[in-house]
Amino acid sequence: MSFTRKLAKAVGIDVDENKERLPADFPEDAYIETVAGTEEFIREILPTGGGIKRYFLSLFPFLTWIHHYNFVWLAGDIIAGVTVGFVVVPQGMAYALLAKLSPEFGLYTSFVGFILYWAFATSKDITIGTVAVMSTIVGNIVVRITEEDPDISAEEIARSLALISGAILLFIGFTRLGFIVEFIPLVAITSFMTGAAISIAAGQVPAMMGIKNVNTRGATYKVIIDTLKALPTTKIDAAMGLSALVMLYAIRIFCSIMGKRFPNQRKAWFFVSTLRMVFVILLYTMISWLVNRHVKGDAKKAMFSILGHVPSGFQHAGAPKMRTKTLKAIASDIPTTVIVLIIEHIAISKSFGRINNYRIDPSQELVAVGFTNLLGPFLGGYPATGSFSRTAIKAKAGVRTPLAGVFTAVIVLLALYALTSVFFYIPKSSLSGLIIHAVLDLITPPKTVYQFWKTSPLEVIIFFAGVFASVFSTIENGIYVTVALSAAVLLWNIARSHGKFLGQVQVVEGSLKPGSDPSHLSSDDLTRKVFAPLDHRDGINPAADIQEPYPGVFIYRFAGGFNYINSDLHFASLSHEAHLRTRQTETNKYEKKGDRPWNNPGPRRGQQSDEPDTRPLLRAIILDFSTVNFVDATSIQALVDVRNQLARHATPEVVEWHFTNVTDRWTKRALVANGFGFAGQDDEQGVNITLSIAGAADKGTHTVHEKGDLESRGDEIRPLDKSNSVGSDAVSASSALYGANWPFFHPDLQTATKSAIESARKKNSAASF
Repeated sequence: MSFTRKLAKAVGIDVDENKERLPADFPEDAYIETVAGTEEFIREILPTGGGIKRYFLSLFPFLTWIHHYNFVWLAGDIIAGVTVGFVVVPQGMAYALLAKLSPEFGLYTSFVGFILYWAFATSKDITIGTVAVMSTIVGNIVVRITEEDPDISAEEIARSLALISGAILLFIGFTRLGFIVEFIPLVAITSFMTGAAISIAAGQVPAMMGIKNVNTRGATYKVIIDTLKALPTTKIDAAMGLSALVMLYAIRIFCSIMGKRFPNQRKAWFFVSTLRMVFVILLYTMISWLVNRHVKGDAKKAMFSILGHVPSGFQHAGAPKMRTKTLKAIASDIPTTVIVLIIEHIAISKSFGRINNYRIDPSQELVAVGFTNLLGPFLGGYPATGSFSRTAIKAKAGVRTPLAGVFTAVIVLLALYALTSVFFYIPKSSLSGLIIHAVLDLITPPKTVYQFWKTSPLEVIIFFAGVFASVFSTIENGIYVTVALSAAVLLWNIARSHGKFLGQVQVVEGSLKPGSDPSHLSSDDLTRKVFAPLDHRDGINPAADIQEPYPGVFIYRFAGGFNYINSDLHFASLSHEAHLRTRQTETNKYEKKGDRPWNNPGPRRGQQSDEPDTRPLLRAIILDFSTVNFVDATSIQALVDVRNQLARHATPEVVEWHFTNVTDRWTKRALVANGFGFAGQDDEQGVNITLSIAGAADKGTHTVHEKGDLESRGDEIRPLDKSNSVGSDAVSASSALYGANWPFFHPDLQTATKSAIESARKKNSAASF
């Protein structure tokens, strides 16, 4: 006896109250199933030696492929890594400006992401570094906090935010809780990315046009209005920014056309298109140098805004400064930061994993992002995550392994030490044009939104709600709106999931043509019965003749699972249908009108119902648990309540409760603990135990009765006298698929229905005598 049973008995609990009752002639060789126990639960959650070893190996996925590395992979990784490196240098500096940091911080962040990620990666394509959305959020946080407390620097805020967020992501990854990303649906991700792209692009237009005194950190709609009002103040910066944006699109469109016209050179045109950002930045940097070479290190003397001095090397390396007041200031922004880091990285890595036929491990990816953000601040990095544009470039460039990131890191390192003097002349308006060009690709195309509408119209409303929240409020609020609405829709669908009452319909597989007489079936035709909803509301042919399984027998299939949220709705439907379609067994139990309950008052005063009630008696209920993965105390109590309610409706007859497709042992344990799965203590009639035989197909399905002996008859075994028993045809109960001690648990609906109908027929036959 287990400790919990001993403790229960010690406090006076009857531990055998719902113990199954076995018949006297129970087969000796029958398979007896046992419930899941506490010891089994502990064994399942305790790590084994092999599990611990696999866990630590999973933290370093590169160990599974690094020893296979070869020159072909090396060539592909070098090409992809260098290509991405040329793109990430100008993008990294541009995105750092979005974060209200100096340009070099973008290079620091990118370098750390590339040098660390490959060792923890389960995706060969993704690149970790600065991204527009995260940089904008960091910039918003920096602006808000520095306005409240100028003593806290932008660098301190950004590095502290990265360190705390990295620690949280690392914890989630180490504890293998990466499945939480599944709570963020696709529509929330696309809505967030679209709203953020519109907000970022709108905020960059003033810088691209050289317009001053526009608060680009306000709501997007205000930024757009203020920008339009200030258009007359446009400066010469617009020539460097607007033309750069047009050139970026022109090169991409031209390369796309040439790639389609000359398929054999498609790869070459792809690289030309990929390097368009580098070409445009170099071109406008050269123009800027020609125009502003006289400034001699003073960026304020330039004809238009330029990047200015960029320090060489890692000038900000060291332990990040973290003060209590800084942590208090960023505390409310940590959830947003973590959500954005998760959304962008996991969404991108999963997308490219599907495209390139491999599977990522979300938990391990969070370990990689966590390490990047935890260690990045020590070199000057701020929050980093996966980049969509650079990941797409890396994938198309033919990357072979995650090691390509190391070659990108080399390019960034060279830029930090050898090209900082060139960066001085980069026009800020051209960088703004580059940002706008990059983020506009994140806007969800109308075709995708239309596909959402055809798939789930309600989610289109969520999509636009998130976009409007981002445009008329903040990007952060856009995230919360989409996630909250998606969670509300999920809970609504679970709570209001209506189950289905099933019936049977005969289908023919073979040569029978539509409209033909079913009686003219050939020997090659196969007829069988399938289960379908009685209400025809799932698109079934309205002309299909779906029959109830048997008078007084109900088949109910749960939809949306079975839990404390929807259990009341399920059993309200079940109770209502049972009372509607079956009569009460004891029709004359109320001698006086005053004895009747208020909810069953009988005929109106002065009226007498002479018509007999021809409805059948309630005999059995079959519950299909195929959609049920777990149960809880509330749902099981609701099941017990409706059992007791229907028992009073059927008394003195007994309602049998059959269960099918119960695949979870803990669910079965909960049912058995509450008296389900076997005959009740008050059931004195024989019970049909239907045994699905595990083994050869020709053994078929056999039915064993608790009372009586066995005789083979077709594909069933029926009770007969011992003198008529054919012992050689009886199949041993030890080969049953399910335990014979719980005869009301069945492997499929067909078996459960057959058992319930046979029992109902038997009871009806007994009642007729």
